[in-house]
Amino acid sequence: MASDAKLRDADELIKKANKLTKLSFFKWSTDWSSATALYEQAAMAYKLAKQLEKAKDAYVRAAEGQEKLSSPWQAAKDLEAAGAIAKELGKFDEVLELYKRASDLYNECGMPQPSADALAKGARALEEANPDEALRLYMDSCGMLEEEGKEHMAFETYRAAMSLYLKRNRQLDAATVLLRWGLAADKSKAVHSQCKAYLSAIIVYLYANDFKQAEQCYNDCSQIDAFMNNEHGSCAFDLLRAYREGDSVGIKHIVKSSSVIPHLDHTVSFIIELY
Repeated sequence: MASDAKLRDADELIKKANKLTKLSFFKWSTDWSSATALYEQAAMAYKLAKQLEKAKDAYVRAAEGQEKLSSPWQAAKDLEAAGAIAKELGKFDEVLELYKRASDLYNECGMPQPSADALAKGARALEEANPDEALRLYMDSCGMLEEEGKEHMAFETYRAAMSLYLKRNRQLDAATVLLRWGLAADKSKAVHSQCKAYLSAIIVYLYANDFKQAEQCYNDCSQIDAFMNNEHGSCAFDLLRAYREGDSVGIKHIVKSSSVIPHLDHTVSFIIELY
């Protein structure tokens, strides 16, 4: 069978690579350049042969070789490939380790965006198996981009973190992420995203039955002309008034007639329909 042939080829590549990395009485030097290329070829061959454990290990060996060759960028790519396979295998401790190590290597290259992206990829891989660790990775990814002044590249990661917090019934943490997203959007001059984030934060506070915090959030946001001078600000005002008056019918009417709520993230628009 073709898969058997690919497996034999991959095994042979590994044997050759291992020989190139070992010293002996008659062999006083190693050839990591050739060995690393062979490990990467073997990894791809193992994947085609559906031998995922061996493919993962081959990528890890290739990453080791790339580090020895002073190629941290390529080493990180190999570790990300290994991390994706570890997820398929359900080895989530390894997923965490591999993606964090890949992030560190991208940082060594002075590349904060790929470094942050590696953390976000690891977080997505861990969402179901280890959501708390996934949240830490998401927020570390956002923090890394914020420190570099690249907040506009973190929007999707803010969204993913906020959504996971809501799934975990951690509404106040979700609102905090939304406010952080709003600030990032402000710095990025992304006015529409900023307004959506602030309205979403107010909705999440209301869903958490924290009217005081929702009102404080609105008061803070009311200092921002971009928010107050459009439909997001008006929608927030109407919701707070209806909530203050205990007008459940009014809340439902606002939700159904709003032109902005349907365009919020689906996790936020969903919870407001539960009022």
